[in-house]
Amino acid sequence: MTGRRRERARWMLVVTFAAGMAWVEAACVYYLRVMVDRVEPYQPDPLPIRGILGEVELVREGATLLMLAMTGMLAGRTWRARLGYAAIAFGSWDILYYVFLRIISGWPASLFDWDILFLLPLPWWGPVLAPVCIASLMIVWGTLVTQWHDRIPATRFTRASWGVSWAGILLALGVFMADSIRALPAGLDTVRQVLPTAFNWPVFGAALLLMATPLAHTGWRSLSSTSRREVSGSRRFDTALSRYE
Repeated sequence: MTGRRRERARWMLVVTFAAGMAWVEAACVYYLRVMVDRVEPYQPDPLPIRGILGEVELVREGATLLMLAMTGMLAGRTWRARLGYAAIAFGSWDILYYVFLRIISGWPASLFDWDILFLLPLPWWGPVLAPVCIASLMIVWGTLVTQWHDRIPATRFTRASWGVSWAGILLALGVFMADSIRALPAGLDTVRQVLPTAFNWPVFGAALLLMATPLAHTGWRSLSSTSRREVSGSRRFDTALSRYE
């Protein structure tokens, strides 16, 4: 099996594993929401889980992130490939989670339905479309760096692009947790009762553009490297042809 086929096989295995995790995640969330009568999370008292069950749910979320990260560690041979496969796993899991939850429960009815995206360190709120956009970026970037890594030379701009991306990540987190942060002075019980009424799409759009910087940079380097190889190959062909003229 050639290197390119091997990487494609790894890509498929990572996505398949993420799909299995997504079904398990959707099933677990469905069970919990049925138990507390919150299949649709956007309603009064959206987080009624208390006591040990709430603590178990927080640990489960952390364990899910750990499993996705370890998937990348096992699939990749270099740190860039490991990060790429982890991004593919996370993005595929996130999107398929909503697909499977829709199949199981009929929710979400729309990409603009509000969801509690995460609970650590505070509840994240946002329309389903928001995490799906981020997950799509992760899949595309991860695919580029794992499937075309030999065409993407390293440059000094790489670290700068990641710095810009992290600024976008922090900005997006601020948008997701804005309502929880505003309610925090009144206590955690108040935070659990928060129901956002508006999503800051302009700021989130800016955050998404910042997060897309490594993707744009990687894509540009890939195209530039491919173009240089084609020009170099054409020149070698012309040189070889001229010898026989």
